[in-house]
Amino acid sequence: MRPMTIDLHRLEYALDARDACTHYLDLESGDIRAVFPGEAPPSANEKYDVQPGRYLHIEPLDLQQSIAMREDFLLTQHNPSAYAVLNTALRGRKPLRTFDFKLEEFPAVRQAWLDYQTAQLREYAINWLHENGLEPSGR
Repeated sequence: MRPMTIDLHRLEYALDARDACTHYLDLESGDIRAVFPGEAPPSANEKYDVQPGRYLHIEPLDLQQSIAMREDFLLTQHNPSAYAVLNTALRGRKPLRTFDFKLEEFPAVRQAWLDYQTAQLREYAINWLHENGLEPSGR
């Protein structure tokens, strides 16, 4: 595996991104680049020194993976009210947005979710790097 200095927080954000941006990992510098709709992907406009394969597309978690992460979290919770409300949110229209909105009713559960989400996204990020033959350096 190739060690690389990577901002894991930005990689986690890119994996969990629900915005319209497309994210790429620069395999030379370790930077995470966001490309907004209508913009060309990195290096597409370079006339000289084109380096194919320099940028690795970061595919965000799909809706089912995001819902599954929240369902797994709910299994760790012991508040029956929160479980019922949040589980119902995941079954309805716009499940991620509704889940986040309903979390506001349960501050302790919300904090538990944020801690759980941070740990899960870190694990996803490390696995994604390994799947792509990369190893985060110890910075």
